[in-house]
Amino acid sequence: MRMLHTMLRVGDLERSLSFYTEVLGMKLLRRKDYPGGKFTLAFVGYGDESDHTVIELTHNWDTDSYDLGTGYGHIALAVDDAAAACNAIREKGGNVVREAGPMKHGGSVIAFIEDPDGYKIELIERS
Repeated sequence: MRMLHTMLRVGDLERSLSFYTEVLGMKLLRRKDYPGGKFTLAFVGYGDESDHTVIELTHNWDTDSYDLGTGYGHIALAVDDAAAACNAIREKGGNVVREAGPMKHGGSVIAFIEDPDGYKIELIERS
């Protein structure tokens, strides 16, 4: 077994695709409209789905926004330099909600950003 994807419901698919592709540098891997169900699925990631875990962005055509669940945590991305990643994301219009720094009860350097729908994304510095 292996993990295939994480699904997020998004209110504005084009805005979310711009964030994940332009700000975070992912690629749009596939996209399909389902007119009978009035929704679109778009899959983004850093590599082919055959050997990478990806994010499924689900856009229900009649829903502009969602309340974030209290049980949902975050997506985590590995970066070489968390501070540099925050700067690059901020320059592209991204929202940094926790600057790069050591984890409160550990040694890892982390930062947090938010996507356009408010989902948290953790940046974990890997050396």
